[in-house]
Amino acid sequence: MKTLEELAALKAKAIEAKAKFKRRVHVCGGTGCTSSGSMKLITRLEEELKANGLENDVEIVKTGCFGLCERGPIVIIHPENAFYSKVKEEDIARIVKEHLVEGNPVKDLLYEETVQGDHILPLEETSFYKKQQRVALRNCGEISPEHIDEYIGRGGYEALGKVLTTMTPEQVIQTMLDSGLRGRGGAGFPTGLKWKFAAGNKADQKYVCCNADEGDPGAFMDRSVLEGDPHVVLEAMAIAGYAIGATQGYIYVRAEYPIAVERLEIAIKQARELGILGDDIFGTGFKFDIDLRLGAGAFVCGEETALMTSIEGNRGEPRPRPPFPALKGLFQKPTILNNVETLANIPQIILKGAAWFAAMGTEKSKGTKVFALGGKIKNTGLVEIPMGTTLREIVEEIGGGIPNGKKFKAAQTGGPSGGCITSENLDVPIDYDNLIKIGSMMGSGGLIVMDETSCMVDIAKFFLEFTVDESCGKCTPCRVGTKRMLEILTKITKGQATMADLDKLEELCEHLKHNSLCALGQTAPNPIVSTLKHFRDEYIAHIVEKRCPAGVCKDLLKFTIDKDKCIGCGLCARNCPANAIARTSYIAPGHKLASFEVDQTKCVKCGVCMQNCKFKAIAKK
Repeated sequence: MKTLEELAALKAKAIEAKAKFKRRVHVCGGTGCTSSGSMKLITRLEEELKANGLENDVEIVKTGCFGLCERGPIVIIHPENAFYSKVKEEDIARIVKEHLVEGNPVKDLLYEETVQGDHILPLEETSFYKKQQRVALRNCGEISPEHIDEYIGRGGYEALGKVLTTMTPEQVIQTMLDSGLRGRGGAGFPTGLKWKFAAGNKADQKYVCCNADEGDPGAFMDRSVLEGDPHVVLEAMAIAGYAIGATQGYIYVRAEYPIAVERLEIAIKQARELGILGDDIFGTGFKFDIDLRLGAGAFVCGEETALMTSIEGNRGEPRPRPPFPALKGLFQKPTILNNVETLANIPQIILKGAAWFAAMGTEKSKGTKVFALGGKIKNTGLVEIPMGTTLREIVEEIGGGIPNGKKFKAAQTGGPSGGCITSENLDVPIDYDNLIKIGSMMGSGGLIVMDETSCMVDIAKFFLEFTVDESCGKCTPCRVGTKRMLEILTKITKGQATMADLDKLEELCEHLKHNSLCALGQTAPNPIVSTLKHFRDEYIAHIVEKRCPAGVCKDLLKFTIDKDKCIGCGLCARNCPANAIARTSYIAPGHKLASFEVDQTKCVKCGVCMQNCKFKAIAKK
């Protein structure tokens, strides 16, 4: 592709091709829905459309994630905007016959919030979507990620054309600075400033790297962008290359993301075939190409120097800084590294202007942020909200609240590097600085909600187990310190610790924070520090009272039978896998059979007895 006129012609052709169809059926092809069988839905749709003579009137579009993962597999029919949720293969025949043939949406299969009598409510008016503002996710669920013409039809690569033909590298960097875009990978460093540093360093070769090694437990923001809109990352990387004077880019993506990897490979191939990647892009003489590098799932490779070391073919270990990557990065050349979500914002900033982006969010945290919402929440999924939205709005409105009548206890942000937000801070606007003030951090965007049944000591132990497994072992504070902390946490959850152990735990937290080589070790204590700050009473209950208030830590659990409530039916004993329940000689007043009791020396704390008791005679303490 040598001119912007050719790009405009391709865009017009893509729009015209779409207009030929009377309806479009969008089927989620993200990891979540694919694992629930959405590809079978596409096959069945093709069969039913052909059987009803609609194959030329209805277009099937395999898209990326729609966001509301809890309702998958998802099928949306346009232009009606009919949102079918939890669709099964056997539902397809009804949807085709009643909706596509007869024109009557199948109401009992529609997402219930969209049904108002005979009217189908637009998704933008439902509680999950109405407070969202999609920038990074603008194309996810809207286009087929495997067809470059669909990306071009939505204005794709126009931003690249604009910077190459009308802007200097300095103007591009200034636009990034003016927008206030900060890195979405966790640290929140200003993107424009990072680019400016790299542009100012002279070298015969420079590099642009994309961090797609998303490793936080429960995080899937970057994966969803790659699966639903891979070309936006390619376009943004080319823009970054032009801004700093780089000709080569690398996307470091974990191999556990097979759908994302496949779609990136397709996107790169298509972009090269069109001449959007390669030599003389848009006839401007600018040269830029991108290659993939697959990571083996090492969490430490989310740290920029460890990632670059891995791309170079070495063991992924962090390097001391300075020098920073902007001076000596990949192959010791000036390098910039941005994560997927950061890059996904850039084409829209170029097209709509820095002021447009800066108008969203807060004074020091501009734009929107994508969160992976999980845990004890009704609407699990992917949300993109303006910076400054409160946690209460995310949990109670977008997330639909805590299920099963339970109470909100805390939310963990930042994964194993972050901290918890309690109910006291539900109304704090979420941005980089506010989260740090309350003892948490933005991180890459994982947001795990916990209710009253969550044990905060166990939560801290869970994240530390992850950190111990993922430590590269290069520095002693992290390699040894995390293991010692995990040993103490394990003693606490088993009821074997003393208050002296708690003092030692806090001492180790401070040591790791100030002496570890990279952010993995420096932030590993954060979940412990945060839970100790807000839930110290739970730690003390485990240590002093040998009791887990939430009833989670098995070694501290005890199942007991109320002899006066027990009618002696024996259902608990018959289902006990450890034969730990036996009949006593006691017969409760009003009953005919003797009651049962639990032998605590045999009990494995599985809870099967409590599940089977129909008379609520068994309690967990």
